[in-house]
Amino acid sequence: MYQHPHLGPGLRARSPHRGFTLLELMIVVAIVAVLAAIALPNYSDYVKRGKIIEATTGLSDFRQRYEQFFLDTRSYVGACALHKPLVNAQIRDFQVDCPEETASTYRLTATGQASMAGFVYEIKNDGSKKSDLPAPWTSNATCWAVRKSGDCI
Repeated sequence: MYQHPHLGPGLRARSPHRGFTLLELMIVVAIVAVLAAIALPNYSDYVKRGKIIEATTGLSDFRQRYEQFFLDTRSYVGACALHKPLVNAQIRDFQVDCPEETASTYRLTATGQASMAGFVYEIKNDGSKKSDLPAPWTSNATCWAVRKSGDCI
């Protein structure tokens, strides 16, 4: 038996060909795939929730602008034309609109676009809120739902 001059008796030199076996690589790939399958849907929901918060914040800002307009003019008529472009410039993935506007009432909506299609948030002059959401999200007739379960902010 060959003995390396720098190694003691019974010790062998390591092979110069080192690396991972195919089995080890397959195990690592399987672990990464399982983690990705768990993490990707959670990340996707997290991103959607962030966009929802952006939309509801924009609607709240829009409502404040409407109320300030009313204090200045004693009417809501004209507030949409004045403030809608400003609010839409601040919100991505949602289109803000004012489908109802009278001298004493209004209804504001934020409708999802592109990846947020099907999401609609609404607020009225009396402060009532509503959310119409696509499945598997749960809509809520009394608040802005921000989670699939219908939990509100």
